[in-house]
Amino acid sequence: MIICQNVGLRYGARKLFEDVDIKFTPGNCYGLIGANGAGKSTFLKILAGEIPSSTGNVFITPGQRLSVLKQDHFLFDDIEVLKVVIMGNKKLLEIMEEKDALYAKEDFSDDDGLRAADLEATFSEMNGWEAESEAATLLSGLGIKEELLSRQMNELNGGDKVKVLLAQALFGKPDILLLDEPTNHLDIKAIHWLENFLADFQNTVIVVSHDRHFLNKVCTHMADIDFGKIQVFSGNYDFWYQSSQLAMTLKSNQNKKTEEKMKELKDFIARFSANASKSKQATSRQKTLDKITLEDIKPSTRKYPFIIFKPKKEIGKDVLNVEKLSKTIDGKVLFKNISFQVRKSDKIVLLGDDLAKGVLMDILAGVTKPDSGAVNWGVTAQRSYFPSDNSQFFVEGKYNLVDWLRDFSEDKDESFVRGFLGRMLFSGEEALKKTNVLSGGEKVRMMLSKMMLEAPNVLIMDGPTNHLDLESITSVNEGLKKYDSALIFSCHDHEFVQTVANRIIDIQPNGTIIDEEKTFDEYLGLN
Repeated sequence: MIICQNVGLRYGARKLFEDVDIKFTPGNCYGLIGANGAGKSTFLKILAGEIPSSTGNVFITPGQRLSVLKQDHFLFDDIEVLKVVIMGNKKLLEIMEEKDALYAKEDFSDDDGLRAADLEATFSEMNGWEAESEAATLLSGLGIKEELLSRQMNELNGGDKVKVLLAQALFGKPDILLLDEPTNHLDIKAIHWLENFLADFQNTVIVVSHDRHFLNKVCTHMADIDFGKIQVFSGNYDFWYQSSQLAMTLKSNQNKKTEEKMKELKDFIARFSANASKSKQATSRQKTLDKITLEDIKPSTRKYPFIIFKPKKEIGKDVLNVEKLSKTIDGKVLFKNISFQVRKSDKIVLLGDDLAKGVLMDILAGVTKPDSGAVNWGVTAQRSYFPSDNSQFFVEGKYNLVDWLRDFSEDKDESFVRGFLGRMLFSGEEALKKTNVLSGGEKVRMMLSKMMLEAPNVLIMDGPTNHLDLESITSVNEGLKKYDSALIFSCHDHEFVQTVANRIIDIQPNGTIIDEEKTFDEYLGLN
């Protein structure tokens, strides 16, 4: 068990949270949620003891082991993969290394023998003999091939390093498990494996994730950071979201009634305060007015960008015809002789290797040329492209957001552009930020703004949810569900793909494709 008592954190005058009193109990998985900047990762670091809180204390049941998903992918570069995983249980590793050092001694003494016996007993109690087997099983479940287990970490690619660090956190059945974005860089199979692992995990889990499907699958509770507090709700993410939306509606109605009552009271005071016969009543109403505040019923701090795609021109029957398309890069065949057609009603998700998906979309968007084959767009097709790497659009720092977005707008009036930016959460001075200082999520919101103003009838989107918070992901998700023209996209968010796509094109390792009109869950065999 992990207990927070009066925990708070401030950076100067800025308050992240305060007076946090929570118990995280065994058998439960808590999803830690909150808007960007609310302090989710920071709170995990306080729980892990990596940074101190400004106030209060964190207590862990004596003797319990806490495990944290490491974020530094280069921390263990010179260490063998299997050992990196076992390092997740520090005490077990220390016993293993002390044992090895004792047995390697040339002058092995009686005292050494007694010490070795004690170590062997503790080693056995900790299931040390199964350590390598457990580590290998974890790595296999996450998709790490057996031949990589004896390699050093610096020989692995970035995605495999992430999986090894995740296996390290899971190793040895820790009593408390802290996971910050554990599904990042995982493929679908690895995510499903992790979902099943955590569903069977009997101890305490606290997880930060932008993957709504993952939160729904693994979480028994949601810990919501809002208004500088952390409140725990029973249920998964969808239950929390639906409940919070209902609460927002109720609060909005209540606020409206309260504001009307405050106006009524103010009008009454203004009319009758000078009237001697009404003065006592006016004074009484003034006291009532002073007591009415909106503090207890203030709306949530959550902000959702307004995202809706409306084609300027309806697309015709012929959208896209791809014929025998092939592309090889650095000797790797990405796809070979693939052909498919796209109709107006198609919302196609591309699955498979990230490089292959990205290059295929580059070719469809006219950014890259294929080695062979043809891409024939219909005469009425007006496409807009969201590439996975959008840095080229924001290199120059001479433009503020208003000037940058104005270039893509038919209406050049500054008030219109500022209004549009406001709906995308760039209000006031935010609209005058320079483009070269934007965060990853801000760049994505600007790219989405650009595409909405272009009003295309074909959208090509490579990873539109990357770098976004849950609120923005939800808004993009809803916007594309309502979009009634052709869409080709890639995305690692299960919920997003399941609710948007009606057709699957899966690029196989041999360069061929599987093309099926199904939902994502149907394709995965989950329905």
